[in-house]
Amino acid sequence: MRVSDRIEAALGRALGIAQNAQAPAKLSEALRYAIVPGGARIRPTILLSVAGACGDDCPGMSDAAAAALELIHCASLVHDDLPCFDDADTRRGKPSVHRAYSEPLAVLTGDSLIMLAFDTLARAGQSENADARAAQLVLALSRRSGMPGGICAGQGWESEPEIDLHAYHMSKTAALFIAATEMGAISAGHEPEPWRDLGALIGEAFQVADDLRDALLDEETLGKPAGQDDLHGRPNAVSELGVGGARARLSDILAGAIASIPSCPGEAALAKMVRYQAEAIMPRLPERYRA
Repeated sequence: MRVSDRIEAALGRALGIAQNAQAPAKLSEALRYAIVPGGARIRPTILLSVAGACGDDCPGMSDAAAAALELIHCASLVHDDLPCFDDADTRRGKPSVHRAYSEPLAVLTGDSLIMLAFDTLARAGQSENADARAAQLVLALSRRSGMPGGICAGQGWESEPEIDLHAYHMSKTAALFIAATEMGAISAGHEPEPWRDLGALIGEAFQVADDLRDALLDEETLGKPAGQDDLHGRPNAVSELGVGGARARLSDILAGAIASIPSCPGEAALAKMVRYQAEAIMPRLPERYRA
């Protein structure tokens, strides 16, 4: 089965747990709306690719880990779009959850997706008879989702009078990419620490690419509001390095990411996947910025 099919099937199973006859209808609809159709699913794709490179001896566990990671990511998007944060009207080319279903239901949707992520991991530990791996996965995901260095911390940095740019980017964006590489290794029975640098570098690259897209592309192209970094006064690679400098930085980071891949049976295939994802996140510059 293709990686993309495994991800969608695992997400479907997770949604099936949350959507039953006793569930509130509107909240149930909002959960699906927040997840389907998805974006590039880059984080669970990386997770399953790392698991595959490490042997993927427990595919049910790695599928559950991929679903849990994407559920946390989707929850973060729902919360990011709320009026108290970005106040975004659109996400992935359609109305954001709080616009489509109301602000209270958007808060509950994000919270429910977080709970569903950890429920998915716990159930996988029972069904796969791999409680130790499930516990490690819960710890890895919670560490990269909350405090002190997870995505909650990343959002928290935006309320500080002075921002540590490295800590901000590591928490806001890199944290879930680190979770992807660590959880991929854990789900296949490998130690997570050697995989941390790969996730951190992919996350850093993604942040720089996102800064470039936010600064250079329009809302229709992005599928969400553009110019948010300037609007909210956030630190970003374009304001710090300029367009050319940010592009050069992105290329350097991606080269480092490929070089950081630990030795493993699927090393060559994993490097190919990272190169493919690099091409996908590299924004195409508007005409005025081309040489």
